[in-house]
Amino acid sequence: MDGSQFQSVAGIAAALAKAQVEMGPALKDSNNPAFKTKYADLSSVMAACMPALNKNGIAVIQPTGSDDAGRYVQTILIHGTT
Repeated sequence: MDGSQFQSVAGIAAALAKAQVEMGPALKDSNNPAFKTKYADLSSVMAACMPALNKNGIAVIQPTGSDDAGRYVQTILIHGTT
């Protein structure tokens, strides 16, 4: 890893650490009838983390793709500095 890559990793690591301190809990407000349990759905998880991620300069993109195993969603975190 060269110096610029290390700075990039260090920058997003610091921003993620700050964001995690600010994140609230994902609310378990969805029901799973098969197991009679409650769970935090994707919308609840996104509501819990996106404001803190965005406040700390982290964007989330989720492109779809496919390979031999089938279709998938890839989560990519992008950190920009101003």
